[in-house]
Amino acid sequence: MNKMKIDDILKQKLKDPEFAEGYYSEKERSASAIALYYAREDAGLTQADLAERAGVPQSTIARIESGGNVTFDKLAKIAHAMGKTIKVEFL
Repeated sequence: MNKMKIDDILKQKLKDPEFAEGYYSEKERSASAIALYYAREDAGLTQADLAERAGVPQSTIARIESGGNVTFDKLAKIAHAMGKTIKVEFL
């Protein structure tokens, strides 16, 4: 039986520009969601606590943590409410 590794499948799929655009977009959104979640947890804050500090609804924190779109300004406001800054890297 010929088995393909997931990396080989992904490499093939990424040749399709439409797939690649969606893949990389989702990957970045997921990374932001995970980073916010861990920063909030490390700060010992609930979503409600962070929302109150940042002056945003709790639903905004929940939406971002579940991979929803967020503006850079909103993310910076939330980071600053935790005493953090945002670092952007182009790799």
